Amino acid sequence: MTGGSRRWIVFLLALICAGIVYAALGPADWQVRLGLHWLVEHFLVFFSVTVLACIAYPRPMRVAAVLLPFAVGVELAQGLTPDRTPDIATALAAAAAVSLAALLADGVFAWQNRRRST
Repeated sequence: MTGGSRRWIVFLLALICAGIVYAALGPADWQVRLGLHWLVEHFLVFFSVTVLACIAYPRPMRVAAVLLPFAVGVELAQGLTPDRTPDIATALAAAAAVSLAALLADGVFAWQNRRRST
């Protein structure tokens, strides 16, 4: 991956993370919902962010080490808002998504390295 495309992916990741923080802490009336269960939405968002981050920075376990506290921290920060409460199930769904995506990306990268070496 070239440096220019990596910069664009990092910029896109920063925008998505800012959107996640805004959706978690902004006004509840302004949230965009997909029509799925909220646990499924959290899982899909954090899975997608982790995959995108692993494309930009191909060290999946380091990506997970950054995104796991981010996911749990955003959920805990909802306790600071007057209209929301933090939910342990949501934090666990986000953590499971990050972990699963990082493990899958790590497996894909290991498989690619093994294929190249033979």
